[in-house]
Amino acid sequence: MIPPLYICGPTASGKTSIALAKAKELNGEIINGDAFQVYRGLEILSAAPSSEELAQVPHHLYGICDLVETMDAARYHQLATPLIAEIGARGKKPIIVGGSGLYLKFMTHGPAEAPPGDAKLRSELDQLDLSEILRQLKERDPEEWENQTKQNAGNRRHLSRALEICILTEGKASDLRRNFKHDPSHLEGLVLTWDREKLTERIAQRTRQMLSNGAIEEVRNLPQNVTTACQAIGVREIKAHLNGELTHEECLEKITTATRRYAKRQENWFRRETWLKEVPQG
Repeated sequence: MIPPLYICGPTASGKTSIALAKAKELNGEIINGDAFQVYRGLEILSAAPSSEELAQVPHHLYGICDLVETMDAARYHQLATPLIAEIGARGKKPIIVGGSGLYLKFMTHGPAEAPPGDAKLRSELDQLDLSEILRQLKERDPEEWENQTKQNAGNRRHLSRALEICILTEGKASDLRRNFKHDPSHLEGLVLTWDREKLTERIAQRTRQMLSNGAIEEVRNLPQNVTTACQAIGVREIKAHLNGELTHEECLEKITTATRRYAKRQENWFRRETWLKEVPQG
């Protein structure tokens, strides 16, 4: 079987264009590794490949979920694993592209034995303020609370999932972090790196383009019962703009700031994955 190539990097680092070039060079097919590009109807806000880009080489796992569906790393692993094998068996190079750390962790280190999501519990947690989720997580699992507040402060989806695991297992989510199965050192992976100032400029430019090119309408058209998809950066800010709570420029600034912070967390995550080969950009 032909082994996969992983192309990683922070948001707005140019993964799509590099993946296309590599796919053409290596006779490859691209597999999505982004948590929000799996959704139909969120293409602009998630910076999914354009229709022109999708037409250049085969792409997989883009736009496969309705907005009301839930998606997590375990389900993604179940979908992507046989796909990698099938592409390789046809003599093609599987190229996994994304910046979602936990999705990539499941693929490269093997899945931790986390419990599946519980819809009823998630609904209950969705009703809690972020401060209450943090309080309960700290009480149940101080190590995970410390890790999450360093890496995912303000990321409600990650924090809520950590608390959900604690409740469902009656144990600690931090214990699961030590249960990944595989050593990824034999894998082939690239991580795109940028000078911080240049990446910040790219993030600001892309955010402005998103708002100009339809991201506001995407959020306006979100169904009421959206769960996972509504955790995408920009949804909350655009909803506030639509409700008259933020001006267009304030919305733009808040999304840019949130994206910049997310990119920093991504960079920290990739830095710990020493098997990835750095490829400086710009």
